[in-house]
Amino acid sequence: MAQSSSKKPAGEPQPLDSVTPFEPWDFEALGPNHARNPEANDHRLRTRRKLLSLAKACATRMKAADLALDVRTSLHNPHAFNGKKVERLWAYLVRPKAEKTKLRKVLGRDLAKDLDNAYRNAYLCLAVESDRLEVSLRIHVDAWYDGQNLIKRVKSEGVHGWLQVLNTLEGFQLRLHDWKGEWACGDLTPERLEEFLRFYVPGEHQLVVDRRWPVPATPAGREAVMGDDVPSLMADELLRLVPLYRYLAWSDESDFLFSG
Repeated sequence: MAQSSSKKPAGEPQPLDSVTPFEPWDFEALGPNHARNPEANDHRLRTRRKLLSLAKACATRMKAADLALDVRTSLHNPHAFNGKKVERLWAYLVRPKAEKTKLRKVLGRDLAKDLDNAYRNAYLCLAVESDRLEVSLRIHVDAWYDGQNLIKRVKSEGVHGWLQVLNTLEGFQLRLHDWKGEWACGDLTPERLEEFLRFYVPGEHQLVVDRRWPVPATPAGREAVMGDDVPSLMADELLRLVPLYRYLAWSDESDFLFSG
């Protein structure tokens, strides 16, 4: 039964014992016939645990590359917090508590409210919807300080450093909020990136760099996204975003927030 409280439930489920391929109900339970149905909660919980195990495997690989990130997942049950429907499930990889503590000291008490909410930080993401899989890096509107850190870094160093990082990400798209335009990574020019920067305003727009794989509606069409190799492909693509995360997210090595 769906919970009636508007407060987000705390706690994470247990991850699955191993990284596991996707199955039909991973997508069906998020579609229009089931997104509001609490009877599909068990299916969505399994998908959530599946994403959690995949994200933790990614976090282990990132830690070996000297990047420590915490893992969180989204709600799997219809709830006031998600509008009583679950059309998307995702796992966040986000700055850990120690890094949030450092950022609080930089921002000050008034500006550093609610940093514990994952979306208020730049984060890496693995996501499932009824019609797609996604790997992304996101700076939510409420993570304005990471967006501002990016803007300040580009202003200080010029656009070419960010351009170089983005152009290692062929297959990904740079997106601005809910705009229809896309900036295809891999062959971006300084002019195209400067065009993006003319419109992007931290605190007003979300910034997304993502790669999406369509999930066909027919069972036969879905076979390609249910292969044993798909989770490892998503993990490899998420790891490709690490240099971008290091470039734009505030940290000791990328500290431009109040410069200039």
